[in-house]
Amino acid sequence: MKEIKRIGVFTSGGDAPGMNAAIRAVVRAGMYRNLEVYGIHRGYEGMINGEIKHLDSRKVSGIIQYGGTILKSARSAEFRTFEGRQKAYENLKKHEIDAVVAIGGDGTFGGAKQFSEEFDIPFVGNDNVPEKGILFLDEFNLATKSTAKGAYEPFVGIPGTIDNDLFGTDYTIGYDTCLNTVMEAIDKIRDTASAHDRLFFIEVMGRDAGFIALNAGIACGAEAVFIPEVKSNVANLKNYLEEGFRRKKSSNIIIVSEGDDAGGAMDIAKQVKEDLKDYDVRVSILGHIQRGGSPTAFDRVLATRLGIASVDALLDGQRSIMVGIVNNKIAHVPFNKTIKHHNPLDMDMISTIDIMNV
Repeated sequence: MKEIKRIGVFTSGGDAPGMNAAIRAVVRAGMYRNLEVYGIHRGYEGMINGEIKHLDSRKVSGIIQYGGTILKSARSAEFRTFEGRQKAYENLKKHEIDAVVAIGGDGTFGGAKQFSEEFDIPFVGNDNVPEKGILFLDEFNLATKSTAKGAYEPFVGIPGTIDNDLFGTDYTIGYDTCLNTVMEAIDKIRDTASAHDRLFFIEVMGRDAGFIALNAGIACGAEAVFIPEVKSNVANLKNYLEEGFRRKKSSNIIIVSEGDDAGGAMDIAKQVKEDLKDYDVRVSILGHIQRGGSPTAFDRVLATRLGIASVDALLDGQRSIMVGIVNNKIAHVPFNKTIKHHNPLDMDMISTIDIMNV
């Protein structure tokens, strides 16, 4: 592998508070290691369209406190095609970019992994490394010899997603900020729920993982939590609410993860209302408020550490890995593992809700 002198950085997928702090860290760590750093705007779409600009210390000054991402994020249907990825590769070579830092989730890493395989990049921890110089055309299931001499484009990923569901890291950038945003919103909703004796169903993000819902439920004293990892039992909830009503407990907070198998907060609320007509039922879907806001101190520190670690990993010859944090130490995890597996939820924490509602 040739010496790395110039690296690119981009954000992709859903935005997460702390992405800007990670971009800042990559740029300044790169400069500290005598590298040139280029920002790729609008993720893979921008890579295809050549939206690549030089970044320096001044251009990332004063961004650490902002949510969103200064590099923007976009979905790219074209990158799903080999022709699109070929354009992306040509643009990276045009700007003489030797390696790339990808900030995002498993979709982002999946794209990076496929891109690397097609352009002769072996990735750590996988025995099925493509033959040197071979491009795999996924649309036609054919292979052809690469015409790109010395085709190498190492990728290192930084976990940036509010869901906290990526395997190989205890925390993802944005999760802590999101959890605090949810907690503040629920605290405010509980005020009005208590004032009007209402039953609130609050839906939070988490299509495949219940980290936000479960931990918000514990932090906010919710009466019940519905998460994707546990089969929903609406009948049990009705029994619990009926018992509470007999004890003159008429205000309750129920938190529902959007990926719950019962159909989300609206459907569960409808089922409950049919049988418990004495309850004044309301539904609140927090939506994209969970993605925004100034990142917490935890997310800023995490993003900074992982940004530096990503640059160090590239200079150390690592490729197609994610840098994560495990037991407060930097960890390197192959893309193929972090894509195939999900960060497991601590199922013992589910009992905490029941214990706290005695």
